[in-house]
Amino acid sequence: MPLRIEDYALLGDCETAALVGRDGSIDWLCWPRFDSGACFAALLGGPEHGRWLLAPADPSARVSRRYHDDTLILETRFETAEGAVLIQDFMPVRGRNSDLVRIVRGVQGRVTMHTEITLRFDYGLTVPWVTHEGEDLVAIAGPNRVTLRTPVRLQGWDLRTVGTFEVAAGQSVPFVLTYGASHGPPPAPVDPEAALAETRTFWKGWIDRCTYRGRWAPAVRRSLITLKALTHAPTGGIVAAVTTSLPEQLGGARNWDYRYCWLRDSTFTLLALMDAGFHEEARTWRDWLMRTVAGAPDQMQIMYGVGGERLLPEWEAHWLPGYEGSQPVRIGNGAAGQVQIDVHGEVADAMLQSLTHGMPASEEGWAVARVLMAHLEGIWREPDAGIWEVRGGSQHFVHSKVMAWVAFDRAIRGAEMHDNAELIERWRGVRDEIHAEVCSRGFDAEGGTFVQAFGSRHVDASLLLLPLVGFLPPEDPRIRGTVRAVESRLLRDGLVRRYDTGETDDGLPPGEGAFLACSFWLADNYVLQGRTAEARALMERLVGLSNDVGLLAEEYDTALGRQLGNFPQAFSHVALVNTALNLTRSLGPAGERAG
Repeated sequence: MPLRIEDYALLGDCETAALVGRDGSIDWLCWPRFDSGACFAALLGGPEHGRWLLAPADPSARVSRRYHDDTLILETRFETAEGAVLIQDFMPVRGRNSDLVRIVRGVQGRVTMHTEITLRFDYGLTVPWVTHEGEDLVAIAGPNRVTLRTPVRLQGWDLRTVGTFEVAAGQSVPFVLTYGASHGPPPAPVDPEAALAETRTFWKGWIDRCTYRGRWAPAVRRSLITLKALTHAPTGGIVAAVTTSLPEQLGGARNWDYRYCWLRDSTFTLLALMDAGFHEEARTWRDWLMRTVAGAPDQMQIMYGVGGERLLPEWEAHWLPGYEGSQPVRIGNGAAGQVQIDVHGEVADAMLQSLTHGMPASEEGWAVARVLMAHLEGIWREPDAGIWEVRGGSQHFVHSKVMAWVAFDRAIRGAEMHDNAELIERWRGVRDEIHAEVCSRGFDAEGGTFVQAFGSRHVDASLLLLPLVGFLPPEDPRIRGTVRAVESRLLRDGLVRRYDTGETDDGLPPGEGAFLACSFWLADNYVLQGRTAEARALMERLVGLSNDVGLLAEEYDTALGRQLGNFPQAFSHVALVNTALNLTRSLGPAGERAG
């Protein structure tokens, strides 16, 4: 049975990633890309679906772990009655091949270690052919080849490979697992110690560019490192998470594949990166965005593959029992085919933000923007699936309409930069029409709050974004009423639910945890309203929900005290960075009220 979600740590080489548990077991790894088939899939099943255990033979060993400084090098310390060892796990930034390196170092005494490697390609389905090539252990299935190099003598073949060895103080024992195409040349040997030094230099050099110096610097830096690890270096795309089908409710059906790039994340991600000093990464993400949305405007999707792929068919891996029995296990994401009008606003805002932060403008970008706006002008009145990608039927979601307003508002600024009076006048008319429509049909005067959808009485946490995108000022009574409504109806145990799944028909059984990004949005609203003490308290609560190595999933179950959903979640970490920046501007670097 897999560990709790928060018991995992992230390893990555900026093209794919692995999750390693506190027990020393790597239970998730997709090769060669984030969205490739997993060769370790025990996270969604059991050891028979693929894992790599490396730990003391004594199951009662005490465990502590940390990342080495501001890097993605995980150090796990095991202490037994015999002594202590330190395991350093990392993935060097990729060269020709992708490598996973594990170094066992003796700290004191002499510790008996055990390793067990079960390789299964295609999410635990395919058993490879395992052979020896000299001292190397090689597993091949179809296009996949994995090579293991270690001085440890291993036994076993295709079902599992095991080994037992001892490590004394001062000794080190390396393992290098390398992926390559089965039809290509064998991978070149990797020097584990040199790779360790190079990996440390890479991550330290990268994070030292961070300009944030406020109260929450450790959490911000870890979040930024996580975002970098979720970035596909060859293309610049940033995946929402490295996992699929980690449940939003244990045992439930709200299990989705998040190993793709959402346009909706673009503005928040750009702001987080640019405001923290990472302009190169922001530019790469902006360029990915422009390449990806290019084409027929009516074919723009809400998500894409890391290379901009559009076909993301959803299917179920029926042979996997799911995380703690949560089924189905979904591969691909059918939401890619949904109409979600709000993404036009996110794209337009991202393009404007990039310009205001000094990125060079391009005529191609302006041409794409004009085509997208012409398309939005014809569809903004239609219902859609909304920000939460509901599968219970389209509605006139207020957030979607507001983001259509954002699209025209930002496009007007672009037209002003190009001195295009005709477009300015045209788009102002559409923008004002949308604003009036939302204020008329999306506001419940009796309840004093904006609502989830036209004709609804329900509230939705996405309404917290209205003042953040400038639709109305934070002091507007309608905004204050909306924040109060969210607090009274969606705030449970100090955290914000997206919406009431018992009231809203989203096509799925009710029940889920608190969506962490929504709680950060509430803190942002507190900042705007001058409620800085509440904002700081909520920020401290949210940062405190990170696991022992600073990682956040998508949601949190306050009753169980557990993280839920795909992990680590880019949206949660982006929200953490942006809220920290907002609070620091308000309170000052020390976290106290400025002035």
